[in-house]
Amino acid sequence: MAEPRGENFLFNLRELGGALGDLGTLLPLMLGAIAVVGLAPAPVLLGFAVFYIATALYYRLPIPVQPMKAVAAVMLTTGIAPSSLAISGVLIGATLLVLGATGWIARLARLVPQSVLAGLQLGLGLALALVSLELMASAPLLALATLVLLVGFLFAPRYPAALIGLAAAIALAQIFDIPGTRFGTLAAASFQIPPLPSPAELQQALSLYVLPQLALTFTNAVLLTALVAGDYFGDRASHVTPAKLSITSGLANLALTPFGALPMCHGAGGLAAHYRFGARSGTAPLALGMALLVVALLPDGLGLTALAAIPAAGLGALMLMASGEFAFSKRLFDSRPSCWPVIAITAGFTVWTDPFWGLVSGSAAELVRMAVLRLLLQRNAKI
Repeated sequence: MAEPRGENFLFNLRELGGALGDLGTLLPLMLGAIAVVGLAPAPVLLGFAVFYIATALYYRLPIPVQPMKAVAAVMLTTGIAPSSLAISGVLIGATLLVLGATGWIARLARLVPQSVLAGLQLGLGLALALVSLELMASAPLLALATLVLLVGFLFAPRYPAALIGLAAAIALAQIFDIPGTRFGTLAAASFQIPPLPSPAELQQALSLYVLPQLALTFTNAVLLTALVAGDYFGDRASHVTPAKLSITSGLANLALTPFGALPMCHGAGGLAAHYRFGARSGTAPLALGMALLVVALLPDGLGLTALAAIPAAGLGALMLMASGEFAFSKRLFDSRPSCWPVIAITAGFTVWTDPFWGLVSGSAAELVRMAVLRLLLQRNAKI
């Protein structure tokens, strides 16, 4: 009997609503890279479109595509030369491809205890909630109205909550004159491979972008994405493994970032967001990829103008709903009381610093927990 892989493509409003579930993560970082950093819109949009479509066709599940958050955060605060951005994506892509193809990524995944994974998932969910609240603060009343609408649709799961919530947020923004994203002078599209970086740019790419991002990609985009896919879809997600996710992310970055795309990866929070709002097959990522393709190819920047009409507060409400779905997992509630301190330490460091230090601190706490349990067992055996 053939191994089940993914779902048949489902075409309904819930899938279309699920396609919008991760816009709270995708749009702010993507539009920020265009508006703040000045990257050319067409290569950025086409990069996400191609990777989303390829992901949908390969996995046949709502596996997301997201900007690499560490790269995006540094890029938005310090700026980056196109050559540094391209070499960052290439180096990250090559590393992920080697780890996935050799199987080393799976070996690394087996070293991470369940208590640490639960803490990482909780910490990343809380961090996502904090970002959501920042976006919602830009227009609190609009955000609250959108959030109430989304919560209401929890009791009517057949309806496309994300689609209705996003439409309501745009309508309220127009009624109350709440601005969307504003753009300055946009860079012209350029699909030429940039020149090789200088030694200084290469050092900057390694220290500021590549190393911090690899830690985040390993935990959230590879390891946790595979685990959450298994939680949601069981045997149908048997092909969503750390090795496969590492390989697809690696190939996408190697192929697309040299031409102006942002470094991209998958993400457990994005999977939770797509699932929360109704996505159950590859239709959701396929629809989003096709929509981004249309936006990229519309003349005179019409597509980008349409995206800019979406208020940040509405995206924040969508993201807040997804953060709760992601943070409070079955893995968290099934944990033993002795694991709770490990989970708390892991989550705390993840929120305070980043997932890499959450992984390090949580692993250290787990070693202490195991040592204490062994001492207690030995003491009880002597009694």
